[in-house]
Amino acid sequence: MTETLKPTSTPLPSDGIAAPLRYPVFRRIWLASLLSNLGLMIQSVGAAWAMTQMTASADKVALVQTALMLPIMILAMPAGAWADMYDRRMVSLASLALSLVGASALTVMEWTGHITPNILLAFCFVIGSGMALFGPAWQSSVGEQVPPEVLPPAVALSGISYNIARSFGPAIGGVIVAAAGAVASFGANALLYVPLFVVLLFWRRTVEVSRLPRERLNRAMVSGIRYIANSPSIRISLARTLITGICGGSISALMPLVARDLLHGGAQTYGIMLGAFGMGAVIGAMNIGPIRKHFSGETAIRGCALIMGMAIIGVAISTEPVLTAASLVVAGAVWMAAIALLNIGVQLSAPRWVAGRSLAAFQAAIAGGVAIGSWGWGRLTDMVGVEWALIVSGVAMLSSPLFGLIWRMPPTGARDEDAERLEDPEVQLQLTARSGPLVVEIEYRVDQEQARAFHGVMQDVQLSRQRNGAYGWSIARDIADPELWTERYHCPTWMDFLRQRNRTTQSERALYLRAAGFHLGPDPVRVRRMLERPFGSVRWKEETPDRAATEVLPASTPAGSS
Repeated sequence: MTETLKPTSTPLPSDGIAAPLRYPVFRRIWLASLLSNLGLMIQSVGAAWAMTQMTASADKVALVQTALMLPIMILAMPAGAWADMYDRRMVSLASLALSLVGASALTVMEWTGHITPNILLAFCFVIGSGMALFGPAWQSSVGEQVPPEVLPPAVALSGISYNIARSFGPAIGGVIVAAAGAVASFGANALLYVPLFVVLLFWRRTVEVSRLPRERLNRAMVSGIRYIANSPSIRISLARTLITGICGGSISALMPLVARDLLHGGAQTYGIMLGAFGMGAVIGAMNIGPIRKHFSGETAIRGCALIMGMAIIGVAISTEPVLTAASLVVAGAVWMAAIALLNIGVQLSAPRWVAGRSLAAFQAAIAGGVAIGSWGWGRLTDMVGVEWALIVSGVAMLSSPLFGLIWRMPPTGARDEDAERLEDPEVQLQLTARSGPLVVEIEYRVDQEQARAFHGVMQDVQLSRQRNGAYGWSIARDIADPELWTERYHCPTWMDFLRQRNRTTQSERALYLRAAGFHLGPDPVRVRRMLERPFGSVRWKEETPDRAATEVLPASTPAGSS
């Protein structure tokens, strides 16, 4: 029996931050994820503090954060492909099982006294790998747990879950580490994975069975990369995410050293400082709705970067815990606002068939930025000290809005839903899934005065074709008949063509109709589908000629979808 997306309370505004919690499936998974995030933050405090006790190297301390975040960058695209290829619930369960095993093994190693800096980093990497695999499956399934109108606040709530844990987890972790040592924090993390595992186990997800066979992993990864490369909005969001992660990664990486060297405190001070940052992040996430309502994406990202840069410098020059905590609250608020805005932009730009891979790329960008930044700020701290490293980080963050001159944040609206599935075209050849390459030619007759406008529209058509699976796209104009234009592209196989044909979204179908709208004259738009045959590839008898599958479509039909 599947669970429907039915609210359980009186209607709330769809952009209200609490609106998604009216849906039982989302609410249960969100609450359980809050506990797992709490455990992860408790374990992070224990790992970072254990490293400071084992070594005086700032480089090693910063590498704890790198070990947790680097797997997200490395495994992002396979994780996203698995999330799109398989049941997202099962992928989530397998990922949680990996993190649970890693956390349990780390607890045993610490309990038996066999922990070393390298072993600690290795198990942090295992736990991070589990979370790297879990992230795309969990985030891409949020759209299945709530209706589209409450997807933006649901995305923001996912960030709030992590940051509520970040607000209280470090302080709890500091108390646990101070009272019972790092081993207790590792064990608490293992236990707090269990509720989420149980909730996902009993979630009866509605699985949409595709009529086309599943892509192989390598092809699915290539499809995801191709889609992102041909989607300007996603590409720009990822570039800005990476820059934000690199510039702002100093806060999480150097926080233990801020507590120890600048504030001269212990594990509790470290926990309180992380809690201040997390509390600020909750404040930022709760204001995502008003920010999106009153500011454009570019203005919001620039403002967050400028405010965070000043807050990081404030952390660097402060020696008073109260002032440092206040700076961290501000930094946490704008950090969370920026990351949530970037995340929402990616979520709303990606159709369902590639949602996991797009969100995996987002996770890779933020995790890669933080991992690279953590390593770099740790190296710089060894050379010039934590104060100057934070000042340089703050200046870098203040300068990051300059990238908006090159990569301006695109506007985001409602999610672009998948269009209705198309029937397979009729063919006269015996085709298999691997038959190919397939060549598609579409002929348009366009008024010469409309040539420039038509060519401009076709540049958008090119990106659409290519991100959905086509290659070798071209648009040509007949030199003897200037009104005649021919669009041409390839698909590797017949199966790839069928996938490309049915991956279009509603806005892409509208784009194809717009292109077909330029067609004039009594004859309809003509579509030819031809099986390309290199020399020597025809194996059957001569009396079975190789013929093209040709179809004439009415001008009102979205010809480009064919």
